[in-house]
Amino acid sequence: MTESLAEPTRANNAPPGRVLDSRAVAARFAALSHPARIEILRHLAASRSCCCREVVDHLDLAQSTVSQHLKILVEAGLVRFEPDRQRSRYEIDHVALADVSASLSALVKSCCSAG
Repeated sequence: MTESLAEPTRANNAPPGRVLDSRAVAARFAALSHPARIEILRHLAASRSCCCREVVDHLDLAQSTVSQHLKILVEAGLVRFEPDRQRSRYEIDHVALADVSASLSALVKSCCSAG
């Protein structure tokens, strides 16, 4: 069973040659499993990029909490950050989110197709 987790799979609508590792997909799903991180992604989607302080102001969460959530999103590859003087700028990685969508679609299709 553990071996099958490490096997890469290709989403049906992923570009040819695009291999999606099950562990990477699971890590991205895990990063999406918290409501605050969903709201952070929504906020980032509404603006091209923003700093942590702007997310804090929008969500009314402690700066340390937002920083931790952003760190998880960055580590999962769903959000990119760029140093910008004293503040880092964060933005959504649209390709990574499209990969998550394709992975979920492929999973649902493979599990729910009439056999």
